[in-house]
Amino acid sequence: MLSGKTVKLILFELLQFACLCIPVLVVMERFASVIRIVKSSVTAYWLVVAASVAYVASVTLFVWVPLKYFILKTQRFSEVTNWRPVTLAYVILSTLPCFSIIIASSKVQVDAGVKCDRFTELPVSLVLFSLICVDIVEKIRPLRLTGQASRLELDFEMPGPVLTHLEQVTSVSGQLQANGRDVNASPRSQVRNGTLSGHWRDADGGTSRTSSTAYLYSSHSYSGPFHFVWIRDPRHDLFVATFMFWFDTVEMVRVAGTDSVYYSAWVFPIYILAYLSILRVVITPDSPLLASSSVLSQDLPFLVVRICLLAVFGYVTPILYILKNIFTAVSFMYFVFMTKLKMLNRGSMF
Repeated sequence: MLSGKTVKLILFELLQFACLCIPVLVVMERFASVIRIVKSSVTAYWLVVAASVAYVASVTLFVWVPLKYFILKTQRFSEVTNWRPVTLAYVILSTLPCFSIIIASSKVQVDAGVKCDRFTELPVSLVLFSLICVDIVEKIRPLRLTGQASRLELDFEMPGPVLTHLEQVTSVSGQLQANGRDVNASPRSQVRNGTLSGHWRDADGGTSRTSSTAYLYSSHSYSGPFHFVWIRDPRHDLFVATFMFWFDTVEMVRVAGTDSVYYSAWVFPIYILAYLSILRVVITPDSPLLASSSVLSQDLPFLVVRICLLAVFGYVTPILYILKNIFTAVSFMYFVFMTKLKMLNRGSMF
């Protein structure tokens, strides 16, 4: 009888292997159909299909299986903490060939003067969805699939604290007056029911502050009559966060599939930039490098391309994604770099 861990491992490996092979085979078959229409030759069709099967077999035997063996058996990559070898191999062996074939199909059809196949939903619904599945498998692998989440799992990759209650924090000057202390003493405000503590000072170095509302956060669940709507599970949060992580790239690839864009030269920069943004999946989710790489490889390039597409083709993409790129890039520049300036690097709560 196989153990639960063994069944889980087999399911994960089969899912990742299917995500590796199916997109390449399907995209290559569609490309073979385009070649058959353009060349009017059935032989060309079967040659492309045979090449795709040979590619998948070679990649599986010489790259994917040895990589999985080294990771699962020899623990060669046990010290790798900032990047993920499996996702790197996947985006090189599966996503890159799929995007290349889609671009090549556009070029072949434009040169032949025919418009027979735009691959419709394949880039998004198959290629990117397979990538998302691989990403989810790598993230959920350390967690259990059955039973309630343990306390360790509740603290694992939680996106943020939960607002539980509000508390009025009395002013520092009021506390000093009540205790009869000297005004020049170093004040310290503490919150007993939370984790908020530290020095609050005005920009001019003074110690007086007015009363304010402190937002206290806690990871504990609500125990009232509607506690069933306060249930939170890190495994569900993982699925939601992963899909949200890819929505911007999904929209960019979707735009490339529209008729006016796909048969133009804009399909090249769109797919190239989309692939560069996909490389972020190689970085571990908790790495500090992920924030800067997202801005540099996704938000800034996508912002420029979307503005150009809007000027050339009209409203092929929603304005919402342009605003998202703008606010993400500006907020990153402000909070990471501009707040270090003297005029913004002050201790006030503003």
